Amino acid sequence: MRQIAKRTAAFAAATAAVALVAVGCGEDDKASDVVESAKSSAGQLTESLKPSASEESGTEGSSTTAEGSAAESTEASGTEGAGGETKIAGPDGQEYTVAGPILAKYTASGGPTSPLGAPTSAEEAAPGGGKYQEFVGGIIYWNDKTQAHVVWGKIREAWEAEGGPEGSLGYPISDEKDIPGGKQSDFENGHITFVNNETTVVPK
Repeated sequence: MRQIAKRTAAFAAATAAVALVAVGCGEDDKASDVVESAKSSAGQLTESLKPSASEESGTEGSSTTAEGSAAESTEASGTEGAGGETKIAGPDGQEYTVAGPILAKYTASGGPTSPLGAPTSAEEAAPGGGKYQEFVGGIIYWNDKTQAHVVWGKIREAWEAEGGPEGSLGYPISDEKDIPGGKQSDFENGHITFVNNETTVVPK
């Protein structure tokens, strides 16, 4: 682009010189007008042919923006790596890191002041590429397919008796919820209810 602009300006200047000869040395006013007109045209052409700011910067800026947007989208989606991390003192006085989607679920559930209470262990690997972390009042399980959910109380006991995430019910797909007369947690392959102080496992 710059080379084209230079050649165009040179052409305009040459045109002005030719025009000056054509009008003759005796017609100074006309010659001056022609030269000024040619200079103006050359300047306008040069300006119009300059590359824009986006052309000079290339596409690197756009790529960076796209990467930043992708990172924000991943964080918002609740997938592994989202939610940041924090350290929380357990009942034994030791600090435990709570991070990612487990932290997001823990925070949404009320954190240390909720029935979950403080963490009692570090995050551990779970079957099938998942993760879990123990808290005073329950446990949070996560995997990429089912996301993070809380399991606690009598329902947790019944689920673990069935083999937990490796058992026939698989991973939790909901937090514990209210049902008439009691509570229920849903799992990949069934659900468990706690009604009238009685726990019932209901496979699909």
